[in-house]
Formats: sequence, C-alpha cells, structure tokens
Amino acid sequence: MSIRFCLIVLLLVNCAVVAQQPADDILLADPTIFEEDGIFYLYGTKEDAAIPGAGFLVYTSTDLEYWSGPAGATDGYAFKKGAGFGTKGFWAPQVFKHKERYYMAYTANEQIAIATADSPLGPFTNSGTALAASVKQIDPFVFFDGGKAYLYHVRLQEGNRIFVAELTEDLSAIKTETLNECLHATTGWENTQNTDWPVSEGPTVFKKGTTYYLMYSANDFRNPDYAVGYATATHPLGPWTKYKGNPIISENTTQQPGIGHGDLFTDQNGMLRYVLHMHNSKNQVGPRKTGSVQLRFKDGILELVPDSFKQIKL
Repeated sequence: MSIRFCLIVLLLVNCAVVAQQPADDILLADPTIFEEDGIFYLYGTKEDAAIPGAGFLVYTSTDLEYWSGPAGATDGYAFKKGAGFGTKGFWAPQVFKHKERYYMAYTANEQIAIATADSPLGPFTNSGTALAASVKQIDPFVFFDGGKAYLYHVRLQEGNRIFVAELTEDLSAIKTETLNECLHATTGWENTQNTDWPVSEGPTVFKKGTTYYLMYSANDFRNPDYAVGYATATHPLGPWTKYKGNPIISENTTQQPGIGHGDLFTDQNGMLRYVLHMHNSKNQVGPRKTGSVQLRFKDGILELVPDSFKQIKL
C-alpha cells in the first residue's frame, strides 16, 4: 500500500468524522449558565477544534431554546488566553456577580484563578496569578452564605477529592485554617472501573431551607458511567452525607453516555435545571456536547425529572 494511498484514506476518514458533527452542536464540556435580566449566558470548556484560540467562549439565549454565539467580547471569548493567568488547560469556569462586578472562577494549568469584568461577555482579566495552593487544584465553585464566600474545588491528592475553604473578603485567597475535605469517591457507582485514582469533581452547591446541597460528578469523564450525585450538610463546611440513592443523573436515567459535570440554574419558568456535558456518541468521547436536565424536589429528595434531557444547540 502506497504512502499516498494511506494519506488519502486518512484524509477521507477525518473528513467523515468532521461531517458527522452537526454544525449547530454547541461543543462545551463542564458547562455553566449565568442569567441576568432575562439573558442566559453559557460558558464551558472549549471542545470545538474548529474555533481558533483558547479560553472560555460564551453563548447567549433568551429562551434556552435558541442560542447564538460565540458572543464574547474578544473573538467570541469572554476570557481569552493572554488576558490573565494560564497558558493551557482552560477548564470548568463559573461566572457570578458580586458587588456590581462580574467574576469568573476558572481552571488553567491545573490551578484556580479568578478574573473580573464589566460585562458577562467579558473581557474577563486578572493580574496573571492563581490562588496560592500546595497541590494541583481544579473545578472551582464560589458560594456565598451568611456574609461569607466559600470556594468548593477539587484537589488532586490520592484521587480527585472535593474540598471547601472560606475565601478572604476580596476573593484573592483561601483561609487555610478553614480548608476541609467534603468528600471523595468511595462507593461503587463512583468508581465503576476500580481505578487507583478515584474521581469526584465538578462541585455545585446550593441551599434549600436549612440544608446545603453539594452536587458532584464521579468516575473519569471518559468513562460512560460518568454520573452525578449529591450530598447534604447543615453547614457550608460540612460534614457532608451522600444521598443513598445516587447517582441521580446517569446514562441509565438519560440514555446519554458520560453525562455530568455541570451547574444548577433556574429557567425562565422558575424550574430547576442542571446544565451538563455528555459524550459525543456511544462510541466516541469527544468533542463533548452540551445539554441540560430538569430537577425537582419530591418528598424532600432531589431527583431528575424523567425524559427532561435536552441538547443545547445553536
């Protein structure tokens, strides 16, 4: 077989793969949705190789059905590489508003940084430094409660483990004396391949009544058994108790492989939804696609609304 023939075959295979990807798919992993004044802003880990550059793209919608973008201030990016900390591995952003400024907590170079902007579209910038840490840390989620800010995040030590610490008032550092482990993967659904590096990641925290809920994903993201469960506590620092009915979002409940790692938001009708990613197909992990499911409380239990999965498309 000639080299030329091999190259032609390879080119045709690559073209076929590209052709199979619908043009209206939004390809974001680890997604999050921020809403303000009736506009929903969607951010995440970029999976679309056809879009040049690195950083965090943003898409917008007013009805959660029709999306446009990328709409970020810098070439479609809300935060683009070069605007602050990070040279690679731009993962898992969270956007929130605090004291009339917009903040983006994100991962780069397997560390956590926080950038600010005057608009949800960016440009988000920072001084080029990450939060000080003695280990690699990823997947930030900032939660405000009782006048304090808490950073939930994943530390890479003996697996991916979820930790929490109180942040300083200016959100520039954690108070190390408050650092505490929330949970790590110990149960069967959390490590279906019995790996030596169990994974729990992607924390999202909210409060209902006097109870705190920590939603998280478990298993390696490449595993089709990637799924979402939750734990509860009576204080932001824990201790946390895992729900015995976990996982609540999985391939079994959505028919979507590798589904998880997202964020909670409220839709225009006041319903709880969880934006997340899933594998590109049953046989292909990436580029990962973006979707959402509806959640509800039933008899005090957080659960998935059956048949509520929707893929997010342009």
